[in-house]
Amino acid sequence: MSNIVTVVQMYHSCFGTSYKTIRLCPLRDMSIFLSFHNSRRKCMTLSRNIVQDLKLIYLKNSAYQKHRNYSQILQEKNSIEKVTKRLNSQKYVPFMQEINFRMDEANRSILVQVHSSQSYKELYSYCNTFGNVKKMMHYSCGVEPMHFIIVEFEEESNVKDILSASTHTEDSQVVPTYSQFLWFRASSRKLSKLKQSKTAVLTCEDATTIVKESEVKDMLLKCEDVSEQMITLYENTKLNDVGSRLRFLTAKQLESTVSGMFPNANAFPFGSSVNGCGKMGCDLDLVLRLDNVKENNKSRLIYHCKAYSGSERSTSQRHMETIGDIIHLFLPGCSQVRRILQAKVPIIKYHQHLTNVECDLSMTNMSGVYMSDFLYMMGSIDPRVRPLIFAVRKWASEVGLTNPSPGRWISNFSLTLLVLAFLQRPINSEPILPSLNTLTKFARPEDKYITEDGINCTFLRDLNLLSFKTKNQESLSDLLAEFFEFYSQFDFGSKAICLNEPVSLTKPEHSAMYIVNPLERGLNVSKNVSLEELEKFKVEIRSAAWALESQENKIGNWGLLSIFERRNNPSQFTLSSKHRMMEVSTLFNEENPIEFKNNNVKNQVESIKRHTHGKVKEVEKNIKRHTTQR
Repeated sequence: MSNIVTVVQMYHSCFGTSYKTIRLCPLRDMSIFLSFHNSRRKCMTLSRNIVQDLKLIYLKNSAYQKHRNYSQILQEKNSIEKVTKRLNSQKYVPFMQEINFRMDEANRSILVQVHSSQSYKELYSYCNTFGNVKKMMHYSCGVEPMHFIIVEFEEESNVKDILSASTHTEDSQVVPTYSQFLWFRASSRKLSKLKQSKTAVLTCEDATTIVKESEVKDMLLKCEDVSEQMITLYENTKLNDVGSRLRFLTAKQLESTVSGMFPNANAFPFGSSVNGCGKMGCDLDLVLRLDNVKENNKSRLIYHCKAYSGSERSTSQRHMETIGDIIHLFLPGCSQVRRILQAKVPIIKYHQHLTNVECDLSMTNMSGVYMSDFLYMMGSIDPRVRPLIFAVRKWASEVGLTNPSPGRWISNFSLTLLVLAFLQRPINSEPILPSLNTLTKFARPEDKYITEDGINCTFLRDLNLLSFKTKNQESLSDLLAEFFEFYSQFDFGSKAICLNEPVSLTKPEHSAMYIVNPLERGLNVSKNVSLEELEKFKVEIRSAAWALESQENKIGNWGLLSIFERRNNPSQFTLSSKHRMMEVSTLFNEENPIEFKNNNVKNQVESIKRHTHGKVKEVEKNIKRHTTQR
């Protein structure tokens, strides 16, 4: 025992890692230390002395032979180094800078429907006559399926030139719209076939294919530990580059549609598509701003404009209805247009089947863009944040806590805020994320944003200027276990979750779950969650915590897969056997006699009751007679 403690102390002095959580006990000392070492993700090399001590202690007791040896520890250490380097290699880009980059990327791109992925060489030769082609990316969608190639040019002027050279068919049954969505006509006698370019390169093929659940499961089973499982899940399900490009092209289509009358219009994507928490196939949230330019106080010429007729809300609803008609009647690829104008935030839902994206469009929700900025920043502060969010969301989906349709259950947005709040004050370690108030203190004048509704969305936008540095070196697996432990002990009955300051607040109103909206502080993000769903959430939290704590080896569905399993079958409605029989005649006994204003009605009702009562008596006699004969 003393030798093991000495080695743990040596490990601590070498790596600066806390060992206060190790619970040493007979017969399991070495296994606990090995699992402890495996869970710490510091990319350094064990010293020779520590390795030798581990080896000696390991060989002294034959009971330890069942556990992993020191060489496997070193192999896992090397795999950890690769994973950590990959996560830390991503350079931080401010949110609005990333949005502007993606918008510029969409401005320099066209979407072309082709016969197959092999059409890229001929398409490259044709497009290259209008300007230098930078990238070509293939994807397919639909049942048939339909094949598309995104062509990105070096210059935006190249797109204008190729659109000017494009044409409509002579079919009078189509609406001759002008957009960056095209199809590549096959060669014919009139159109000579182009030579296939030898320099053409297809950057990716079938880029929007979602990895099957069975394939993800196989990947997770091959991982070395839970931390690697979480990173594998994140990297194989997150929204990829082509998925982002398609969403910004979808936004660009809407923006171009209204640009004739509103040349300064912008369609801003927000939500999971841009905040770093989106997965493949996620919906696209859009907010359309008809004029995104501030007033020029130096100009003496002012545009004549039409005044609002009625309230601002009713006018906005009429505008949304008109935009919905335009999308339905004129935009190629858009279908299933649904107008939800009576909601708190009026939206239009539609499906763009050329990009295979579900869209939710609003016109008065810029706070959603700033919230996306906040979540994007939080996910960029530490490389462990997003893998943890993905793991928690996946767990909630698998055990039935979340639902694609809105309702009384917890949403992915609420789950994300729960993860961030936990990372601001983990149970056994230092904070990983700063509070929103900390970001606000470091805000510069250019970081000041206040919405039209007066919502203050001011906070530091550039992480390079943030002085907050975390000392937390917990592994992802430890953080996941602590997350479940944290909320299994949280007092949802009287406390609220708050990201503005890392403290528990008293709930200002009676709701099953209260999560303070970080930007609109008077709102409860989880107001929709029912008491029944909260109880279910707490049960599943405890089950997941127990599953991770009690698992000692990689047998069957281990690690993440063990918490993805539904352990509790839905309760079925059953009647107690003691109360299944009843006296039918008692149905007609009246505790409170009814007063009739009309005697005729009274006589008819009494006659029906007497007749029915007599029939019931006859049935009861027949049942008793039949029972006696048996």
